[in-house]
Amino acid sequence: FGTGKTMLQHAIAKWCDAEVIIFIGCGERGNEMTDVLTEFPKLVDPPAFAHMIYNYRILPGSLVNASALVMPWAELLAGIALVLGIWRRTAALLVGALLAVFVVAISVNLFRGNAIDCGCFDVASAGKSFDERIRDMWLVIVRDAGMLLLVAQGLLGARRAEGDPAS
Repeated sequence: FGTGKTMLQHAIAKWCDAEVIIFIGCGERGNEMTDVLTEFPKLVDPPAFAHMIYNYRILPGSLVNASALVMPWAELLAGIALVLGIWRRTAALLVGALLAVFVVAISVNLFRGNAIDCGCFDVASAGKSFDERIRDMWLVIVRDAGMLLLVAQGLLGARRAEGDPAS
């Protein structure tokens, strides 16, 4: 799956005046670091993220703004916890739950024929055609399903490392 270098570079470049940015992260920690960094656009532009949540047409209007304020912080804190190795099980369960919710929400909109931008990385992306957004939605479902498998593998590995006889 890599670390999403293009998305990462774009996310950092939007909020940084540096000419060169060096990002070193391998394997599990590299992916976790990328997850943490992708939260910045959602944190600094909650109205744009709220608009993306609204476009899913799943939540009642009264919950859209609250979700746009809470969800990026939950994702950010879970990512930081995973990077630091604290509350790993809880953080992994939260990430897994959020991924499952995203897969269901995007699948519902695919079934409805509602081509949306998932809001996963950049809240400012626009201008894509209907077909491009539908293709992107399928790719997001595949990507998130793969990340769900990684979360499951991490939880299983943590269980085995703790010596849980049920695993």
